[in-house]
Amino acid sequence: MWNLARAALKVRNARRFSMAMPGPCIVHKRGTDILHDPWFNKDTAFPLTERDRLGLRGLLPPRILSFEHQYDRFMESYHSLEHNTRSEPANVVALAKWRILNRLHDRNETLYYRVLIDNIKDFAPIIYTPTVGLVCQNYGGLFRRPRGMYFSAKDKGEMTSMIYNWPSPKVDMIVLTDGSRILGLGDLGVQGIGIPIGKLDMYVAAAGINPQRILPVMLDVGTNNQRLLDDRLYLGLRQPRLEGEEYLSIVDEFMEAAFARWPKAVVQFEDFQMKWAFETLHRYRRKFCMFNDDVQGTAGVALAGLLGTVRAQGRPLKDFVHQKIVVVGAGSAGIGVLHMAKQAILRMRRDHKNMAINNQFWLLDKDGLVTKERRNLDSSAAPFARGSGPGEIEGLSEGASLVEVVKKVKPDVLLGLSGVGGIFNKQVLEAMRDSDSPRPAIFAMSNPTMNAECTADDAFKYAGDKIVFASGSPFADVDLGNGKVGHVNQANNMYLFPGIGLGALLSGARLITDGMLQAAAECLASYITDEDIRKGIIFPSISRIRHITTEVGAAVVRAAVAEELAEGHCDVGPRELMDMSKEETIDYVARNMWYPIYSPLVHEK
Repeated sequence: MWNLARAALKVRNARRFSMAMPGPCIVHKRGTDILHDPWFNKDTAFPLTERDRLGLRGLLPPRILSFEHQYDRFMESYHSLEHNTRSEPANVVALAKWRILNRLHDRNETLYYRVLIDNIKDFAPIIYTPTVGLVCQNYGGLFRRPRGMYFSAKDKGEMTSMIYNWPSPKVDMIVLTDGSRILGLGDLGVQGIGIPIGKLDMYVAAAGINPQRILPVMLDVGTNNQRLLDDRLYLGLRQPRLEGEEYLSIVDEFMEAAFARWPKAVVQFEDFQMKWAFETLHRYRRKFCMFNDDVQGTAGVALAGLLGTVRAQGRPLKDFVHQKIVVVGAGSAGIGVLHMAKQAILRMRRDHKNMAINNQFWLLDKDGLVTKERRNLDSSAAPFARGSGPGEIEGLSEGASLVEVVKKVKPDVLLGLSGVGGIFNKQVLEAMRDSDSPRPAIFAMSNPTMNAECTADDAFKYAGDKIVFASGSPFADVDLGNGKVGHVNQANNMYLFPGIGLGALLSGARLITDGMLQAAAECLASYITDEDIRKGIIFPSISRIRHITTEVGAAVVRAAVAEELAEGHCDVGPRELMDMSKEETIDYVARNMWYPIYSPLVHEK
């Protein structure tokens, strides 16, 4: 059965991406140099003609295995690992699975990405959320082979020349972190490189970005994590983090160097602590083609979920402007969600732009409800601080607890981006039963799993079986008894960031605007059928991630064209993009997605 299902999936992928069939590839290596290069290595699949012309005769076992045989052999090894580790702790199993995939990645990239694409639902939690957090925590001990580039505070003044040490002449996608806020795990310093690596694997698998044109980057400006500074295996700078202008000068230098060499690249900022997430976004978004996934990607996925919730409640989308939303977490992700939700409401209220729109949001941080009475109110949270006057609820004052807020507001949506595991406790979830909504939504979006605000089981147990539930990390659907299922939606950025990056790249957009991000979120929100919505399903299955990314990428391309920001890509100019219909744009995006197939290799001296 498994082989039949996989074969059907491979046929569908091959049909959709048949235009990506590769021609001959010129290589300047021979012999063992080919076998040690994961991009060109085919292991035992080299045909005799290639073994002769590449000097591989005698360096490989004589039997030639097909790609399909290699694929099956790896999957058998993987399933054997699953069987043999059934009694081991979950963390041990997760790292064992990561290691076997990482070894394949180090040896044979073409086979690795085919395995990843065909089994994305099973393997995304290993190479991405939540296992990537565990990998980052243990990176010093797991490190075997360098991947990506490292720019440190010691490299100031050298980055323009350093950027040419990267061997690929073309780079389309860069994911950049400074390691200061890795998921909900805090400052992990240079060990945060696992995040850009995992994100770019998702770009390849979901968006079809050519893996020869991706670049994970770590900006090592030190760490304030004393445990890491004392760790003999820590691989980063042993110094406190740079601050202020000294810090910004490092980021400035890298951005200038990267775009000087690759002016058409797209840069995704990832897991920067809140102050630098907003500072760098405002600093670069009108100068470079870049976006911040924690601020804008999370916000887009949350907005798609919020719009889906309105549909699940049996209401027209225009009723979104009346939803009462409690957001727990005033970091970059929480504030980003509020800003994007506010922009969506403004679009829906075009004739009422002067109406107060913050009265439907309640923001809480570690000190409780955020109001205008807060001392040292953070400037990013200030626009959403509660005040006095119409729309205020009697008895809710500065610092009110989450339970108090939920009981008095009776929100339609309770959305968590706090990074505090279990903060949606029994009392909070039971209070959601009294929501004014016929179908309240609970979004526990913090990653990794241990930081989720609540589990799916607890949400349905204490808040009732009518809720809509979404989480950042994967949870299994909940058996509610009597044949009923509590559907778990994974509200994860993987549904949006690949399409945003791909759409920006293929449109040749100079910048990534709020309009392009809104288009991506609205496309994702409209992807789900009414039948699924009625079941409480507001996000699609990750098994359809390539199709979803194609649609989202096309929506971003069309938005870039509409805003006159599209400069074209390769031989497709802005005029051709402008003349494309919606269907032609989708086809254009699909045709430009890389698909892993062995290329014939031809040696050239």
